[in-house]
Amino acid sequence: MLLASINLNKRLGADGARARFAAWLRGHDVAVIVAQEPYKPAERRPPLLPGYVFAGGDGHLATWVREDIATPAISAPTGWTQRVELGWLTVLQVHLDAYTSAARTTQLGELAALAATEGGRPLLICGDFNLAPRPQDGLYDGEVSGFTADTERKALQHLLQSAWLADTTSPGGEAEGEFTFERIFTGKPSRFRCDLALLSDHLAAGVPVSARHEVRTGPAAFTDHSALLLDLPLTPEVAEPEDILFAISDITGKQAATAGARPYQPHKTAISRQGASPAARAVTGHLTGRLGVRTVLDYGCGRGADVAHYRAAGLDADGYEPHEGFGWPRPEREGYDLVTQMFVLNVLPDPGARIRALQDAAAFVRPGGHVVVVTRSPEEITNVAAGGSWTAHHDGYWSSEGKRTFQRGISAAETTALARHAGLAPAVGVAGLALRGVSHVVLVKPEL
Repeated sequence: MLLASINLNKRLGADGARARFAAWLRGHDVAVIVAQEPYKPAERRPPLLPGYVFAGGDGHLATWVREDIATPAISAPTGWTQRVELGWLTVLQVHLDAYTSAARTTQLGELAALAATEGGRPLLICGDFNLAPRPQDGLYDGEVSGFTADTERKALQHLLQSAWLADTTSPGGEAEGEFTFERIFTGKPSRFRCDLALLSDHLAAGVPVSARHEVRTGPAAFTDHSALLLDLPLTPEVAEPEDILFAISDITGKQAATAGARPYQPHKTAISRQGASPAARAVTGHLTGRLGVRTVLDYGCGRGADVAHYRAAGLDADGYEPHEGFGWPRPEREGYDLVTQMFVLNVLPDPGARIRALQDAAAFVRPGGHVVVVTRSPEEITNVAAGGSWTAHHDGYWSSEGKRTFQRGISAAETTALARHAGLAPAVGVAGLALRGVSHVVLVKPEL
């Protein structure tokens, strides 16, 4: 799903600029538009964009969605921030102060506080930041501009680090990035990379982001800022036809109300095993003795075959399975030496739910204890999806639309990035398990 973030410099009120903007949107099949300064605040009615529905906002910050997409929930935490809920992703679009470093520094601190309230929910912060993240991102007559203060850059770094965000348009190192705003100021060229897309780090590697400069240069231009296009791994909910006389929710109660919203049933991926999984055998064969493990919780144990294996190996083992039908209720005890989470993350279609599952698993392990996470690998899922003609959905696939089951291949690197949000770190000096065809990582909960 393509999302465009762009500062329109109040130009949507002009027929020509609006027509060129609409043509550009059609050409790229943009699904969601988050716009800074889309039209003059004095204009009370937002301009009409053919094929799009105005979702909310004003002349400072506004959002449109393609007419076939359900309108997202929108709020305004501050006068310079708009919060958009796109399924499992929170988008905070911003337009920071254009005049003083002190104001931008304060706003960045407030953004860090807002990000913290999301509780690990996947996050995109995008818009016009009116600052250069690095010295080489803001040049005046070929030299480093003094427009951005060090205090702003430190506040931005704090935001990135505290919320585990990646600056997706930064080339890294000392290389110059693509400038998104260029003008002649007092007769000399001024160039800035000030339009940014800060994305949760566990998503960033898999999300293509591009700066589109044609929107501000050449005959098709309609603004003076480059647009940022993000190809998000998110399948949008479908809008309900306006001629439906009652909502689906009137019939299904707590079921999703929008057409196209589908209940997931991850428990249906559980395998009925006669014996322990290869992953559980590897845990007892290579890990529990080495780490002095005595107590184990199998988180997401399914029908419990691995719990039986751990007990047979002489361990004090419990199981927990969120699906009540399997009969493994949430244990009342905590402080386990080891928590195993086998093939749980890869059946959850929401990256935020993956983080919450890791956070919940981490709550059961003692400080200094370990968490073993095993997932199906990206290579395996790619091959199986191609052979089974699976349908793409979010960042993975419907493995069975009839059963409403989802699968995503997850690498050890991605699990490690997700685990950071749960306060877990890779276990140093602990060898991996002897497993083939799957991804796995051994994590540790730091001592208090």
